[in-house]
Amino acid sequence: MKTQNIVRIPLDKLLPHPENPNRMSKATFEKLKRLIAQSHNYEPLIVRNHPEIENHFEIINGYHRLTALKELGETFADCVIWDVNDDQARILLATLNRLGGKDELAAKIELIKNLSEKFSIKELSKLLPDTKGAIEKLKDITKPLPQLADNPKLFLNTLVFFLDDEQIKVVNSALEKAMPQSLERKRQETKSEKMTAALTVIAEAYIKGLKNGRLQNN
Repeated sequence: MKTQNIVRIPLDKLLPHPENPNRMSKATFEKLKRLIAQSHNYEPLIVRNHPEIENHFEIINGYHRLTALKELGETFADCVIWDVNDDQARILLATLNRLGGKDELAAKIELIKNLSEKFSIKELSKLLPDTKGAIEKLKDITKPLPQLADNPKLFLNTLVFFLDDEQIKVVNSALEKAMPQSLERKRQETKSEKMTAALTVIAEAYIKGLKNGRLQNN
């Protein structure tokens, strides 16, 4: 395995790959920027020698870190230079920003509890990808959940899928109708939690319909 040396490269020598599909929401970007400003640490950018512009480098992974560093007034970035061709660069663009694990629930609860001893919920919501509501719920879990007793390796799962304009209209309409109607519950839950509950209701109804012979699984 090759040793990956970290080199400091001027920001004006780092150029984004024109085919990079990854985009970060404004809220997530602001969290990234705050984290870098607070800790002065970040994962080194992965770059390659620019295929067309001499003495410049093309970013394979780390465009948002570069943008954050620029907005924070930095002039250099820590980078790792990889020797990859155009096709390899494209494969990395399609995978590096999409590959990742998922949170094991028990470990995530413990992590949030430990962090909350030194940081407020408000501070954590600005630094972590989790919403304020999710952090509060994880922090306040004081006894083992029934799900954890049955499955100690339970994960917090993330689903990613893509919808066209017509599909999103149908899905949003179904989710709105399936969302919990309790006003108290509506006040307590975040939008993502309401949508999760609604999606689960729809899925359970579909499975029940299949079992009762009301629906056909095509």
